[in-house]
Amino acid sequence: MSETTEPGSPRVGGIVLGSTDPRRLWEWYRDVFAPGLTWDGAEDGGPVRHLRLGGTYVVFEARDDVGRKSVEPGRVLVNVEVTGIRDMERRLNAQLNPRWIRPIETVDEHMLLGTLEDPDGNYVQLCDTTDDGTPA
Repeated sequence: MSETTEPGSPRVGGIVLGSTDPRRLWEWYRDVFAPGLTWDGAEDGGPVRHLRLGGTYVVFEARDDVGRKSVEPGRVLVNVEVTGIRDMERRLNAQLNPRWIRPIETVDEHMLLGTLEDPDGNYVQLCDTTDDGTPA
């Protein structure tokens, strides 16, 4: 799934998730992707929080023009490449009891994929492949 780009070409620098409760949303994403990470307090209580996942930022912003739950959660998927998806699944099920929209399954001989719902109703898709092309 990784692809190199030419110098100077556009790239996605991040995704912004508007929320009525950005701290709660940030904590959920932290618990899923960076357990044990603590907020450094740089803007504690502020309207914006973020996580850096790989080379991309996921920003959690307080907004008054969004509802508590996403109305069309399948419109935009937050797609995250992970390793050890089955171990991650076990940890998430034990600690967070997430709502799985699509259980983790092999979609072809090269990929495992699953989709869960975040607290605001957005869909988060987990994707796992290995270097040799076999599912992890």
